[in-house]
Amino acid sequence: MEYVINLRELTKRFGNITAVDKLTLQVPAYKIFGLLGPNGSGKSTTIRMICGILKPTSGEGTVLGYDIEKESEKIKKSIGYMSQKFSLYEDLTVRENLNFYASVYGLSKKEMKQRIKEVLDIVGLEERGKQIAGTLSGGLKQRLALGCAILHNPKLLILDEPTSGVDPLSRRMFWDIIKSLANDGMSILLTTHYMEEAEICDLTAFMFNGKLMAFGTPYEIKRENNLDSLEDVFIKYVRMMNNE
Repeated sequence: MEYVINLRELTKRFGNITAVDKLTLQVPAYKIFGLLGPNGSGKSTTIRMICGILKPTSGEGTVLGYDIEKESEKIKKSIGYMSQKFSLYEDLTVRENLNFYASVYGLSKKEMKQRIKEVLDIVGLEERGKQIAGTLSGGLKQRLALGCAILHNPKLLILDEPTSGVDPLSRRMFWDIIKSLANDGMSILLTTHYMEEAEICDLTAFMFNGKLMAFGTPYEIKRENNLDSLEDVFIKYVRMMNNE
């Protein structure tokens, strides 16, 4: 089986604080994988190590077959990343933002023209190419940010709370795009605090205090905990960790 993410006892310490504690997991390719947990659980630190931005204290791992320590630059070129906060240029138009990121990714003029056309269609912004990004609604801004993240056809797309702060309709439309990308062969890792979104994922993992508490399909995790929803599982783990 091909694993897009393969981590073994991955650990990151900041002084006396262990942010990620011997994390071991394998995520198959072409799946939507949800990394769940409260703030401070180690999710962001894990993602930074996966992206090749932060070196682990110990342990090892590969992303898309590349070593996270020795081949971090190859990882960065092969993934797409979208942060929780809108980080594009609000004074540029939708198309100007896409043009800028296409040039950053090194697309040729021919590739740029074709790919921008494709991406505008994927994220449903075909009619808004000339609109200033700062005037877009929150949901449309997130779709533009997603478009910029997939311009170079990354094999792995990483989304950090991509639907935080957007309305329910925009969230649904965003998820329709995510599922379409996964169906077309893109592997996706995302973090979310919306447990109903986590239920849609092919695989989920719960992290608390830097430790992996559960990993599997939503159905498997609910069955193992004898609970009806991932929200109930989440609350169970929070209470468990708070009572340690």
